[in-house]
Amino acid sequence: MANKVVIETKRLVLRTWVPDDLPEFIRVTNTPEGMRHLGGVQGPEVYQGLYERILVSQRRHGFCFWVVERRRDGEMLGICGFKRGTVDPVMEAMEIGWRFRQEVWGQGYAREAAQASLDWAWRHVPDDRIVAITVIGNFPSWGLMERLGMRRNLALDFDHPNYAPGDPLRPHIVYEIARSQPTENGR
Repeated sequence: MANKVVIETKRLVLRTWVPDDLPEFIRVTNTPEGMRHLGGVQGPEVYQGLYERILVSQRRHGFCFWVVERRRDGEMLGICGFKRGTVDPVMEAMEIGWRFRQEVWGQGYAREAAQASLDWAWRHVPDDRIVAITVIGNFPSWGLMERLGMRRNLALDFDHPNYAPGDPLRPHIVYEIARSQPTENGR
């Protein structure tokens, strides 16, 4: 199974997955700091489940959290793309997400990939809005959501059912952007 390039930017390639991607993705993202807002370092079975859900999403919807590579050297930087929301109040909503290796944080790769993904979505899916969720303490993700033109919808904040009551990762916030909402790219 060969990968397929979905999006190209000045510095990045976003593409579909191949089986050999999973070990590298685990190696570069499954670190204590990288997983701090996602429940901590996870076992391979968690990543295998993520990989299987990604493949199903790509097959069923035509999108997923694509592999993000740096164009100049082909280095895997992380993932960015979409899934259908799996929890209320964002069930079935078009949900954008990203996860990048710690060594490239602060270099603009996440924003470049996320902006290109939003532009792709407005051209390829009929949804009128796109949401993003994160834990309250994940300030870098909030900031990226805001730089993308997304706005927080306080009415949609929720307690994530995957985390126990009292767990600091349980409270989640929701940002969204509407198709009609202009961005810096003038969409």
